[in-house]
Amino acid sequence: MKYLLFAGKGGLGKTTLSATTARYLASKGKKVIVFSTDPQASLTDVFEYDLFGKGEVKLAQNLYALEIDADRVVADYQASVRKKIIDMYGEVPEEIEDYIKSASAQPAMSESATFDSMIELIMKGDYDYYIFDMMPHGHAIRFLSMASLLDTWINKVVDIRKDSSDVDERVKRISGKESGASEEKGMIDELMDIKNRLGFMAKIISARDTTALFYVVIPEQMAIMDTEIAIREFKKFGIELSGIIVNQVYPKELASDPNVPDFLKNRVKMQQGNMETIKKKFGDRIVAHVPMMDKEPKGLEMLEKTAYIVYGGTHE
Repeated sequence: MKYLLFAGKGGLGKTTLSATTARYLASKGKKVIVFSTDPQASLTDVFEYDLFGKGEVKLAQNLYALEIDADRVVADYQASVRKKIIDMYGEVPEEIEDYIKSASAQPAMSESATFDSMIELIMKGDYDYYIFDMMPHGHAIRFLSMASLLDTWINKVVDIRKDSSDVDERVKRISGKESGASEEKGMIDELMDIKNRLGFMAKIISARDTTALFYVVIPEQMAIMDTEIAIREFKKFGIELSGIIVNQVYPKELASDPNVPDFLKNRVKMQQGNMETIKKKFGDRIVAHVPMMDKEPKGLEMLEKTAYIVYGGTHE
């Protein structure tokens, strides 16, 4: 395994588990980077260190984190598009400028920027493990569907441009005008580069020998329903979950402790009922049960303690 992905709805603890896993593997001498694909600065919160838009930040021995500023990436992309147009035509027409601005404001642009940053990170090959804190479930599905749609779209565009280029080349040969084949080839090559990068990422996500996708659930009915939906949605893209992690589980002993308030006892009993439902619905997909902590697992020291609770061992 080289790529570990943690998915789930917001607020269930996937960022904490991503950071915990990264901390654990780093403590075992592996060079690890944890990357947040969530537009919220979630890793900054968990590590209690300002990571947003700072690039690859070293947090401890072997441990690195990356939290991209998607807005800045999109702005850089806008600038690169404008430069290409200016290099080719000398100016950016007003209607093209309006299109660039409106296209960059679309929600998918943020996912696209994040997706491209993931590819750049992986292709450099600097780490033993890449751990991805995926955006909330709905965004993750759109993220995957975007890759599929873009791949289909690029195939069609490339075919059309190739056909158009062939016709244009024949007309120019007959008319004796100078050929623009090199410019056209450059555009096709750029589209093919995007297609190849998408294919590279899609292959990584679906490769069960090198990639594990874990889904985080808590013992509540809505979260259980969302997990069932997620399993079906991921299957549509040919992706099987490697495992389900049940998080924020209250110790069942609290239900019989006379010193525990009734409110908390009722919460524990509710959870235990939902735990039975999780067991029936997901069975051997469950790979871990993570207890509810007495305080938020934030900062390197607390994450190290959490790592030993989740992955075993002792911690002084």
